[in-house]
Amino acid sequence: MKILMVAIPNHHFFQWVNQLEQSGYEVYWFDVTDGGPKSSKIEWVTQIKGWKLKWDFPFRSTIKKYLPNLYKNIQKINENSVLKTFQSTIDHIQPDIIHCFEMQLAGLPILPIMLQNKIPFIYSSWGSDVFYFEQLGVSKQALQQFYARANYLITDCKRDYKLVLKNGFKNQFLGVFPGNGGLTIQTSKIKPFDNRPLILIKGYDDGVGKASKVLDALLLVSKDLFYNKHIVIYSADDVIQQQIKASEKLSDFNITVYSRHKFIQNTDLLAVMGQSCIHIANSISDGMPNALLEAMSMGAFPIQSNPGQVTEEVITNNSNGYLINNPLDETEIACHIKNALQNDNLRQQAQNFNIDFIQENYNRVTLQSKIETLYQTVYSANQ
Repeated sequence: MKILMVAIPNHHFFQWVNQLEQSGYEVYWFDVTDGGPKSSKIEWVTQIKGWKLKWDFPFRSTIKKYLPNLYKNIQKINENSVLKTFQSTIDHIQPDIIHCFEMQLAGLPILPIMLQNKIPFIYSSWGSDVFYFEQLGVSKQALQQFYARANYLITDCKRDYKLVLKNGFKNQFLGVFPGNGGLTIQTSKIKPFDNRPLILIKGYDDGVGKASKVLDALLLVSKDLFYNKHIVIYSADDVIQQQIKASEKLSDFNITVYSRHKFIQNTDLLAVMGQSCIHIANSISDGMPNALLEAMSMGAFPIQSNPGQVTEEVITNNSNGYLINNPLDETEIACHIKNALQNDNLRQQAQNFNIDFIQENYNRVTLQSKIETLYQTVYSANQ
């Protein structure tokens, strides 16, 4: 069986694909953006990269940085067409299945080609591309045209399946799976309840992510509650670092910031989660957040936004975490932080429950055979 994956370079995509390494399937990856070199994370996969530029001319990066308008004009004649390249890729590989991860960046660019063939087409919805499609610039017409072509659907939450049905999807649903294909639970890195000095905050503040509101909330919580606590902000956008530097009160906290532009190994991040008493992530749109599931697996008490009621699929408010109802309300977020820090019994019970819950429902080893079977099911149905 030949499977052609279509996706942007993404850590979660690489993790999903690696679930197939021992399957015996022939797996190819068409990097729809052609960003960067081949990935060492999926060396066993045949990677279609290096297709975009006709000529990688001298000083290209310098011109791109300092003369962006000139660069755009040059690239109009220096870039190969994604459609022509994708078509030639299909002609060469003759795939049995094409699997697209995310609609806006990976699916719509290849849709004109997919409309011309009848190759079984799997679509995995990710992040905000179902819930927030209009704000991402996708028209209802384009959305429905894409749904009509997708023969099979995988979502990372129940909410998105309901929304896809509401917007006209009528083909086969393959189930709810975590976008990364499941979690490797690092039990040796899970610290006991009384040895968790960190408060971990996801630092996205990009229009959808609202980490700035979490920082505002910290200022509303008594400083005494942060005694012996170290705040770690990971994947922080530049505006978050600027917000901390501009605030005398925030600068007074014990804070370590890891930029969004500097990659943190997933194993290292999981180890930090295993030392964290609380994990806070706040956004106005998302699918099922992989970082939330990872934090829960490592025993960190989750304080998480709930756009479109997606995270309530894994969090029962005031039981195994706190749900942020209004991600733009720093007062509500501050209340959750205060209550979590003051309620040791709740956090300890949640720690035990969440570790067991993720182990039972999102374990990578358990999910591997289900993911392998998923492709076999599609293949057999189309023979």
